[in-house]
Amino acid sequence: MHGLFFVLVTCTVGASAFRLQQVKNTENCSDHRGFFKHYYELHGEPVVLKCPSPRYKHLDFSALTPNITWYKNGSNTMISGRDEGSRIWAKGNALWFLPVMLEDSGVYTCTKRNSSYCAEVSIHLTVVEKTAAREIAYPQVLFTFTAGKIVCPDLWDFTPNRTSLELKWYKDTLPLEDDNERFIILNGSASLIMTSVLPTDAGYYTCKMSFPFEGVAYEITRTIQLETVEQEKRIIPIIVYPAQKTTSAALGSQMTLPCKVFVGLSSHFQTDVEWLANDTSIDMVYKQRVTEGERQEIVENGENFIEVPLIFDSVEEVDFYTDFTCVARNTYGYQVLPTRVKQEGSYFYCLIFYIFYYYSNPKLSPDLFIL
Repeated sequence: MHGLFFVLVTCTVGASAFRLQQVKNTENCSDHRGFFKHYYELHGEPVVLKCPSPRYKHLDFSALTPNITWYKNGSNTMISGRDEGSRIWAKGNALWFLPVMLEDSGVYTCTKRNSSYCAEVSIHLTVVEKTAAREIAYPQVLFTFTAGKIVCPDLWDFTPNRTSLELKWYKDTLPLEDDNERFIILNGSASLIMTSVLPTDAGYYTCKMSFPFEGVAYEITRTIQLETVEQEKRIIPIIVYPAQKTTSAALGSQMTLPCKVFVGLSSHFQTDVEWLANDTSIDMVYKQRVTEGERQEIVENGENFIEVPLIFDSVEEVDFYTDFTCVARNTYGYQVLPTRVKQEGSYFYCLIFYIFYYYSNPKLSPDLFIL
């Protein structure tokens, strides 16, 4: 009986949870890329989704003219521009939510077109209650016993005049005062300066900003999980994404899974990043269907990152039984991060399993299978 209950709970969660889904091409759209960009946002706050312009394989979205349309969950109904009283509207390459609600979670597709080409990009949005802010915290890293800064991310869409930026900062829910000698809060800046980072400074920081819009004052909240690293380890690469051990995908869908590596003050060229499948090079296991994308060297807040995407042109069943591993290494050390691709939960498959389980256990009451 307990075993059956576990099966029922597992299948129900798998069927209803937020998952990457295959989005069918529109009639005149020549390509589609499931760009693994995932927005995690708090219920009741302003949100702006940006249509990304990745350069993966032959796809270069930045070359397209800015003719962009938005859809949700494969719907044929286009999200229009702003109407009076509307809470969600499209503007340029952005989709605005004022505010975002729990029911807005889903997969949004932005379509970029010109006279001869069309491309689609799918973006995940997951909205959670404010009590779950730590579960969607932004990871940041600082080195101990040196000056550093924490940056409140993704604010500039709400601050056209950047000099007017005013933030309130909290450490583990306690407000940081302006007269604190170790923390410097700069008006007009998204940064919290630390004069000397200590190991005990690790933890959760929250920045809050007011966003007035047409007479309504909204609150924008960002929670940051700070990791402090010893000074002598500053040149060892740290894999910061993917953060989860499994990634869900639909059979036959396209997917891009990036591996993002923090290299600190080290030069980009000192670190190698690659994907393995069952401890073997991707090129040796897969010919064309699964490939490594273009290496991207990124500078964020004065620190260096490297990102290498793993691109699935079409997810097949064999991928669900393959161990994928991102490896980052340089002459001073390395880090390995394994991840698995998991098939989306299916209500149909769960129902078939229930029936099979019932006929294998005739003493069970049929009432258990009423869903």
